[in-house]
Amino acid sequence: MLHSVISFYKFVKINNPKKLRKSLLDLLLNEDVVGTFLIAKEGINATVSGSDISLKKIMKFLDKQKGFNDIEYKHSCSIKRVFKRLKIKVKDEIVALGKKEIDPSKTTRNYIEPRNWNKLIADPDVLLIDTRNTYEIKIGTFLGAENPNIKNFRDFPNFVKKKLNSKKNQKIAMFCTGGIRCEKASSYLLEKGFKDVYQLKGGILKYLEQNTKKNSRFKGECFVFDERVSVNKKLKNGKYQQCYACRMPISKDDISSIHYKKGISCPHCFSKTSKRQKNRFAERQNQINLSFLKNIDHFSSQT
Repeated sequence: MLHSVISFYKFVKINNPKKLRKSLLDLLLNEDVVGTFLIAKEGINATVSGSDISLKKIMKFLDKQKGFNDIEYKHSCSIKRVFKRLKIKVKDEIVALGKKEIDPSKTTRNYIEPRNWNKLIADPDVLLIDTRNTYEIKIGTFLGAENPNIKNFRDFPNFVKKKLNSKKNQKIAMFCTGGIRCEKASSYLLEKGFKDVYQLKGGILKYLEQNTKKNSRFKGECFVFDERVSVNKKLKNGKYQQCYACRMPISKDDISSIHYKKGISCPHCFSKTSKRQKNRFAERQNQINLSFLKNIDHFSSQT
């Protein structure tokens, strides 16, 4: 059975996030949709999975909401269940940069369509920046992209301060998984006085959707924040799993390592965690295993 997946976001002013959450919760539960849906006063950010009919109902509902009628959806599918449950939350930010004064909905940006992306990044004068976390970049990125070496998106402003402030007049192109992080990053750079900033419209997922494997300049696989862990260039399930102790993507070779114990450690984190932490991870994994045997979800629903 194939599970349909849509990823999307929209920066738009929402006066009453809690009211929107209630309306969405009723719809999503009724349609048996699972996934993660974040709502804030600055907009929405979601990846959800369900039947094609259910997902179309969600898109139709959002299309009727003020300011949501031009959302760009990224479509993919999976041979296995992508999420265990539904989580729909009201947050301070739909993507956490830690700079609440940045408002992407009020900033004019230079979007580059996926079909034109290769031409832009082939320009030697363009500084190409991957705005994702280091563990995401580890398994795939665009040829020639700079890795900011950040653990989470909140570290991006510090990267700008240390590495980019002297390059405010250089042409900069940025990308991320689905577009949301580079959209906020672009707004941040423009606020800081950068003159020539571009972003990949729809992110890596839309690029892979619209470009063939033959002409793709993306190398490796794209990390995704769900049970698939990664997708390949055809947007099918990738070859990676994830270490649930350190969150790093792990390959078959990593799993074969003597330092790999499911839910407890992997070659990336074995020497970085204490015995006490490993014991805690082991207890957590034991509870998950017992829950699986009882056919229940160890983690309570957070709808």
